[in-house]
Amino acid sequence: MSERVKVFAPASIANMGCGFDVMGFTLDEEGDILEMRRSEGDGISIVNETEIPLPEDIEKNVVTPVIRKFLDIIDKKAQIDVRILRKIYPGSGIGSSSASSSAAAYGMNALFGYPLSDEELVECAMEGENLASGGYHADNAAPALMGGIVLIRGYEPLDIIKLPVPGNFYCSVIHPEIVVSTKQAREILPDKVPLHDAIRQWGNVGGLVAGLYSGDIALVGRAMRDFVAEPCRKQFIPGFDELRCKLVDAGALAMNIAGSGPSVFALADRYSVAAKAGKIMKEHFGSRSIGYDVYVVKVSNNGAKILEEE
Repeated sequence: MSERVKVFAPASIANMGCGFDVMGFTLDEEGDILEMRRSEGDGISIVNETEIPLPEDIEKNVVTPVIRKFLDIIDKKAQIDVRILRKIYPGSGIGSSSASSSAAAYGMNALFGYPLSDEELVECAMEGENLASGGYHADNAAPALMGGIVLIRGYEPLDIIKLPVPGNFYCSVIHPEIVVSTKQAREILPDKVPLHDAIRQWGNVGGLVAGLYSGDIALVGRAMRDFVAEPCRKQFIPGFDELRCKLVDAGALAMNIAGSGPSVFALADRYSVAAKAGKIMKEHFGSRSIGYDVYVVKVSNNGAKILEEE
């Protein structure tokens, strides 16, 4: 067992269009870094050393329920002191809450000698997701912990499947300076989905999985259409349909909302196309006087990892 770890968990994008709450993938390089210390006692302290505003009340920090769930599973008590060293901006749509939740779960596992499986760690991280959004979902937490592209086949019990990541899979993501809380984005979703839309959604999920296994990138692009969440959520993103047309015309495979938004992502099979998509995204939001951050990265097979351990 370790007494101190520094742990990284990456940013992620949930849903992949048609896979609402059941699919997600990991982004390279971006993510959260936590330092965690274990000592004798029974308590939690959290210190935010970033410039990102976070709740001062630890009961409102997503790390807290993750730690408690982990200790409950292994039936132990400890004093856990956390320093947040790097943080994705909350509400960005690239898995802010799941990066911290997954880093906390992975770090706890290292502090206690790796007693839990990946699935059990995802269950711990889902406690943080529930605090952030009012629901237990793993489409960000699972890829953040395990890396790559994941499918959550079921939640009762949790059944996670890692899917192949094409070697030529690039992602352009723009985070416009618009705040859309996960709770707000979930509250506007319909309670019922018309059968016609449900059938189209099922077909797309099947096509997306088939495309990933066969390496058929064109099929992946055709399948990444969402008939459930996107029609409701795109109202939060100025010029959404116009932007999609521009990106597809430029060669992007698909464009979708990243998680609950407001970030938008486009997938491409070449870096040059992804870079062009990023430029188009900048122009789209810049012309509307909306600030932004843009990332052009490869879809990553890497999940949470220990940076330092003692």
